[in-house]
Amino acid sequence: MQFGIQTLFGGAVAAQPDYVIAAGKALEERGFSHIWAAEHVVNFQRYASHYPYSDDGVPPFQADTGILEPFTVLSFLAAHTRKIQLGSGITILPQRNPVYLAKQAADVDVLSGGRLVLGVGVGWAAEEYEALGVPFAHRGARARDYLQVIRSLWCDEVSSFEGEFYRLPPCVQSPKPVRKPHPPIFIGGESNAALRRVAEFGQGWMGYRLTPQTLPERLAKLSAMLAEYGRSLDDIEIAVSPYDARCDLDTVKRFADLGVRQLILVGFADSLDDLLRLLDGMAETLVVPGAKL
Repeated sequence: MQFGIQTLFGGAVAAQPDYVIAAGKALEERGFSHIWAAEHVVNFQRYASHYPYSDDGVPPFQADTGILEPFTVLSFLAAHTRKIQLGSGITILPQRNPVYLAKQAADVDVLSGGRLVLGVGVGWAAEEYEALGVPFAHRGARARDYLQVIRSLWCDEVSSFEGEFYRLPPCVQSPKPVRKPHPPIFIGGESNAALRRVAEFGQGWMGYRLTPQTLPERLAKLSAMLAEYGRSLDDIEIAVSPYDARCDLDTVKRFADLGVRQLILVGFADSLDDLLRLLDGMAETLVVPGAKL
């Protein structure tokens, strides 16, 4: 079992360079395999949109919790780490221009020596889409087009694409990513539509707020969808976050028995000292013993 962490590089303390550098080094030293950098380009004092990972539908961050842009912070981390995988977790794909996203991601992969993992999803906040001037409707279909644009830019000598939501004229983008054929794409989300994107495009699936009790039903659905594309669960990496649910070594073993290869822990902290104490506890109780599973 591998252990990643999603930590919030945002706010008055955690968005500062010394904090980011120390966090990256601490994660490597404690045996974490991945850093996952979240994305919200703007926040709001009130949301009409329902946050899917809390019982009350309210997100766990405040309006003034400014979160560092993921490819910026991952590029910074690339210079201060040596082996940990650098994941966008998750990038809200339909909000972005896919050509620029492909460029940013490829450059992080190059600068990190091939350590980028592109985690993408379609998001939940209609307010954020409105602020960016992007339609919230049909965001799943838009994401499908964008994923094909990104793959072409990463893999083809001369790239092009013609779809419902994007047209890419023949062009050349370089440098290409270090990893071949391209950096792994992890699709985030638990809905049937998200699982369909995993089956068609993903090298990995990121599922959130799942437990050993709720995961099997989603895996069965994903397995059936993968079969439609001539693939199986063995062809993708299952990465699951229990999020705010209790997680002990027994939970880790049960996830491992279900085929989970990476457990994404949540590490939000108000200070660097608090983060280091949290990571020490995770390393002692989960990461070190769990690595043997």
